[in-house]
Amino acid sequence: MITADIHSFESLAALDGEGLRYAVFFTGCPLRCVYCHNPDTWFKSGNIFTPLQLAEKIRRYKPYFKNGGGVTFSGGEPLLNAEFINETAPLLKKEEIGYCLDTSGSVELTESVKKCIDFSDMVILDLKFSGREDYEKYTGGKFENFVNIGKYCSENGKRLWLRTVIAPGINDSEQAVSEYKKFSSLFKYEKYELLAFHTMGFFKYDNLKIENPLKNVSALSNDRLSELQKIIDKA
Repeated sequence: MITADIHSFESLAALDGEGLRYAVFFTGCPLRCVYCHNPDTWFKSGNIFTPLQLAEKIRRYKPYFKNGGGVTFSGGEPLLNAEFINETAPLLKKEEIGYCLDTSGSVELTESVKKCIDFSDMVILDLKFSGREDYEKYTGGKFENFVNIGKYCSENGKRLWLRTVIAPGINDSEQAVSEYKKFSSLFKYEKYELLAFHTMGFFKYDNLKIENPLKNVSALSNDRLSELQKIIDKA
């Protein structure tokens, strides 16, 4: 029987897709982003669920799924659990509950991953870096995986939102954001949102006794974020 290790849940989430949502955070991620604020999701939690158990848990929140709400599969990296999601999806469909994928696009575009994307209501894709060199330097992942998943979503008419974390001293220049804007033209998306690097997850590195690559970096100010977002929003 297929199972998944789930880190945590968030009920009534308002920032993980449209409407009120129930967010499911899977453990495990192939990336090691220098600005990761959830390093605790890298490791197994021991909270094991079957598709039926997870669907039953989600179903309890159905009355709250207003204005296009539903469940959002996040992480960690949810597409590491594509086969599990593919078995959970029909159970949710019976309850008329749709799902959104909040993914870094960091896995290979297998048939299971394609199916997982195909049956989702929409995809929120984390555009970490616009070039292979920086992508591999700051995430340790394969740039091609991200590009392939982004193009697959675009070519198959999947609703797509893009997000990018902006960290001081790494990608917070006007030039860097202009490059993101240019690169994003590869994809067909509805919205592109910049997110500010913050330090609220620093305590997790201390608790886990692992190195925090950006421990001496301050949070990005809201004013600077607004300035850079204007570059993305400019027609």
